[in-house]
Amino acid sequence: MPKINNSTLIFTGGHHNSALAVAQQLKKQGWNIIWIGHKYSMWKDRSPSAEFEEVTQSGISFIELTAGKLYNTVNPLKLIRIPYGFLQALLIMLKLKLKYRNNLKGIVTFGGYLGVPVVISGWMLGLPSISHEQTTSVGWANRLISYFAKKIAISWPSSVSRFPSHKVVLTGLPLRPEIQNSISKQSISNQIYITGGKQGSHVINETVFSLLPTLLENYQIIHQTGSSTVFGDYNRALQIKNQLPTPLRERYHIYKYLSADQTAAALSSSMLVVTRSGAHVTYELAYLKTRCVLIPIPWSSHDEQYRNASVLEAAHQGVILPQDKLNPQSLFEAIKTAETLVPVKLSIIDNGLELMVQLINSTFAPS
Repeated sequence: MPKINNSTLIFTGGHHNSALAVAQQLKKQGWNIIWIGHKYSMWKDRSPSAEFEEVTQSGISFIELTAGKLYNTVNPLKLIRIPYGFLQALLIMLKLKLKYRNNLKGIVTFGGYLGVPVVISGWMLGLPSISHEQTTSVGWANRLISYFAKKIAISWPSSVSRFPSHKVVLTGLPLRPEIQNSISKQSISNQIYITGGKQGSHVINETVFSLLPTLLENYQIIHQTGSSTVFGDYNRALQIKNQLPTPLRERYHIYKYLSADQTAAALSSSMLVVTRSGAHVTYELAYLKTRCVLIPIPWSSHDEQYRNASVLEAAHQGVILPQDKLNPQSLFEAIKTAETLVPVKLSIIDNGLELMVQLINSTFAPS
C-alpha cells in the first residue's frame, strides 16, 4: 500500500453513492478527505440532502458549494449561480491550498455540474484531478472536465471512445459494500420497492398515491418518497397510510430516504423495483439481477437516463415507462409485465471499488 501520511484529497460531483464508498475506503488507508457538495438537494428546499447527511455521518469534512448549471435552465436566479459558483469554488480551493499546501494531492470528481468549477479551479492552482463517468453516455459536465483531468475512469466499455484514449481507465462503477454483501439474500415474492432516488420523485409519488389501494391488494410496498419540503410527499404518504384499512396499512412501508444498508436490503429482497434510471441504481440492479420498471428523467443531460434504462431493457431485466406516459394504469401494467421478465446476465465489472481506489493511489500517492 502507498504511504499516505495523512495527505488530503478533495471529493466532489453529483453521484455521491459510489464516491462515498471510495472516500470511505481511502479514509481507512489514512487519506484525509474533504467533500465539496450540495447541502440541499433542490432549489428552495430546506431539508438537508442525503449527500450531506451521509457524508457528515461518515466523519468526512463537508463544504457547501452553491454552483448553478447551464443545462435546461432559464431561471435568471439559477443562471447567476454559475459565475458565482466558479468564484466560490475558486475561493474554497484557494483556502484549502493555503491550508494544506503540499499535502493537498488532488481532486476526485464523480460527475455532475458541481465538479466543473472545482476541477477548473483546482487546475488553475496546479492540482491534478481524476474524473469518474458513471453513465453509458457522457454529459457536458464530464466532457468539459475531461480536458482538465489527468485520468478518466469509466463504468461502461461503450464510453471509451468518448474521451482521450491516453486518459481513460475502465474501472466499472464502484459498488457499495452493502450492495455486494446483499447479493445472496432471498427476495420476497410480493414485495415492490418504489424509489425516485435519494431526493425522491414527485411525479412518481403522485402516481403511486393514486394507485396505492390496487397495489396494496397485490403487493407489499416499500416506498421511498424523499424528504423534500417543497412537495411534502413524505407527510402526504403518512396521511394516506393512516386512512387505509388496517390490512393494507400494514403492507405499506414509507421512508424519506434509505441508508446504504437499507437500500441494499430493499434492492436485493424485492422481487421488483420501480425507479428512475440513474447511473447508480441501473448498475446496482444489473449486479443484483433484480427486475424493474424504469422511468427515466426526460430532461437528463444527453438523455442519459433513457440510455441507462435501455441497457437493462435489452437484457430483459427492465420495462421502460416514459414519464409522459406515466399514469396509474400504465404503471400497474408495466409492473405486471416486468414480473414476467426472464433476465439475461449482464457482463459488468464487480470490483470497481477496488479498481478506483487503486487508480487514485497510483495517481496521487505513487509507491
